[in-house]
Amino acid sequence: MTHLTESPGTHDHIQGAVDAPVTLVEYGDFECPYCGAMYGVIKAVQAALGPKLRFAFRHFPLTDMHPHALHAAEFAEAAGQVGKFWDAHDALYENQSALTDADLVRYAEHLGVSRRDLSSAFEGSHDEQIQRDFQSGLRSGVNGTPTLFINGYRYDGNPDAESLLEALRTALHDARRS
Repeated sequence: MTHLTESPGTHDHIQGAVDAPVTLVEYGDFECPYCGAMYGVIKAVQAALGPKLRFAFRHFPLTDMHPHALHAAEFAEAAGQVGKFWDAHDALYENQSALTDADLVRYAEHLGVSRRDLSSAFEGSHDEQIQRDFQSGLRSGVNGTPTLFINGYRYDGNPDAESLLEALRTALHDARRS
């Protein structure tokens, strides 16, 4: 079983309480159709587990396969600068077929990200964070997206809500016993 080499911290985008007994980390690519499918699965398990689950998203743009993935990640980071990372995250997954730069400009306007900040992002102002996420993924054995880790252990089960929820509940049970 592959282990997560870097625990979620202040540099990560996190939903949920820091002391939640179960942490789910996703390495994702906003243009990846499998990540798009996983988006709904993760929303379902978040609703089911509520405050018992902490979710962290890390960028792993597969730019050779997905030409819009890097700019989408850069847009999400720019949105994060104005407290809208999760709004951007959701908008990108809910509109995966519309990730051109023109689309990202529209989303930025809607979220209150200035054109100057978006242009700066497209010029690489957030690439250090994206690269940090990507490198931590490589060190943890990530070679595709989505890749999930539950309490530091790679999840290789079925990519449906029922299977993931079962694995998360097992992790919750194990966390309560220790």
